[in-house]
Amino acid sequence: MPETLIFYLLSGLAILTSALVIGQRNPMYSVMLLIASFGALAGLYVTLDAPFVAVAQIIIYAGAIMVLFLFVVMLLNAPHEDGAEWDRAHPLRQPGVGRFGALLALLLVVQLAWALLRTGSVDVPVTGAVDAETISSVRLVGRTLFTDYVFAFEATSILILVAMVGAVVLAHREGDRG
Repeated sequence: MPETLIFYLLSGLAILTSALVIGQRNPMYSVMLLIASFGALAGLYVTLDAPFVAVAQIIIYAGAIMVLFLFVVMLLNAPHEDGAEWDRAHPLRQPGVGRFGALLALLLVVQLAWALLRTGSVDVPVTGAVDAETISSVRLVGRTLFTDYVFAFEATSILILVAMVGAVVLAHREGDRG
């Protein structure tokens, strides 16, 4: 029973912090709340008996990716959201930018649909017995990640790169040209 309570507490924390990420006006608070959300997800992985995935969640996402996001936010020096700075000279208001963004969004949806249709179901034995070597071998996890799921891995990295470029474009100010 306490494991169930811990699971519900961590899942509630993950949902709450994820919802607060999109509700913040200050991007620095959003990044910090996203780190808390990743920590709660790592705790969920521990309760699901997946310690390798939990450690990978902390090291890769909460460590490397979020530090990169923090640097991008600090580099852009965007203290808070302000709608008054959006004028007709903003790069996103130029003709064709909306169509290009819609084309990129459509391309992303097509790629994700293709990846989901291509991915087969996971074969788990009917007895529920899974070989411990299969679960805890980092070599097998790495080989599976970079062979069977290489498209999803690369699509995620491209999505993160596009998000960072989008943040730079959105934070562009006309007076910053030099």
